[in-house]
Amino acid sequence: MVAPRLTLDRLFNDTDAPVQPGSSNSDAVNPTRRAFLAGGCLCLACSFAGPVLADAPMAKSRAPGFYRLTVGDFEVTALSDGTNMLPATKLLRGDPARIENALKRDYLGDVVETSHNSFLVNTGAKLVLIDAGAGSLLGATTGQLVGNLRASGYRPEQVDELYLTHLHTDHVGGLMAGNDRVFPNAIVRVDKRDTDFWLSEASLRAAPAEARRFFEAAVASITPYMRAGKLAVFEGDTDLVPGVRAQAAYGHTPGHTMYVVESGCEKVVLWGDVVHVAAVQFKDPSVTIGYDGDASEAENVHRLAFADAAKNGYIVGGAHISFPGLGRVRHDAENVYTYVPLNYG
Repeated sequence: MVAPRLTLDRLFNDTDAPVQPGSSNSDAVNPTRRAFLAGGCLCLACSFAGPVLADAPMAKSRAPGFYRLTVGDFEVTALSDGTNMLPATKLLRGDPARIENALKRDYLGDVVETSHNSFLVNTGAKLVLIDAGAGSLLGATTGQLVGNLRASGYRPEQVDELYLTHLHTDHVGGLMAGNDRVFPNAIVRVDKRDTDFWLSEASLRAAPAEARRFFEAAVASITPYMRAGKLAVFEGDTDLVPGVRAQAAYGHTPGHTMYVVESGCEKVVLWGDVVHVAAVQFKDPSVTIGYDGDASEAENVHRLAFADAAKNGYIVGGAHISFPGLGRVRHDAENVYTYVPLNYG
C-alpha cells in the first residue's frame, strides 16, 4: 500500500524542479506544493472548529431595493416597490404556443414574478418621482417604495413633483397612507385623459364589477391631492421641468404616458407599462396584456417605443421589467428585438 504522503507528492510533484541535496524526490515538496498542503490542513481544521450553526434562522429579506444611474448632470434612482406573481399565460394576449415557448426559453413558468419599479430623478433643482407604487393596496409583497426611498437617502417630503404614467392601482396606491398624503409637498401631474376616465363617476358606473376597484383606488389616491391643490393635469407631449418631459403613449390606459429625461448628451426614457413580460414582448411586440384598455393602440406603442430605443441606443426604464428595470433595446438582422439590461455594478 502506498503511503498517503507519497501519493500527494506524486500528484503535485514538479518534475522540472531541482531536488535539494540530501533529499530524495519523494521527500522534496516545492514551495507551491507546501503552501497548497498547508492551506488544505487549515481548511480541514476550520471544518471541525467550533459549533455547527446550521440551525440559524432564515433571513427571508432582501437588500434595500435602489439603484443609481448618472444621466448627464442628473441622477436617476430606480426604486423597487416589490414584486408580485403575474399569471402570464392567463393575462397575455397573443399566440398561446409562442407565448409559452418564449417563457420556457427564459426558464419561466406560467406565473412570473414581476417587478414593480418607480424612478426618482434628481435634476439638482427638482426632485421628481415617477410613479408612487401600490402602497397597501396589493398586499405584502409590494408597497416597499417609501422604505427604499429612505434607504436611498431621500425622504418623501423632499419630493417636489410626482409624475404618474397612469392611474392603475400599482402606480397610485402609494400616494396615500391611511388618510395622510405620503408626499405632502409634491405636485402630482398626470395626463388629463387618465383623470377624465379614472375619476369619472360615469366611467365607474359603466365598468364591469370586477374592474370597479381600479376606479375606486384611483379616486381614493388622487382626490386628497386634488383637494389640497396639489393635482395638475397636462395634455399630451408636454415639457414639465427643465430636462423632463411627458410623451404620450396612449393605449394601456387612455392617458398612459412615458417620461423623457435628458441632460447633456444623455437620455433615459421611462416607459411605464409599455412592457409587462420582457421575455415575451420584446420578441413579439404584438403581444398585449389583459390590462390594456386599447390593445391595438398598446401594440402600436410597443412597436414605436422598441424601434426608437433600438435606433437611438438610449436607456429605457420599465415599471415591470426585472429590477432595476433599466437597459437598452437591440434590433437584430432577423427583425427581432432583444432587451439588454444595464451592466449591474
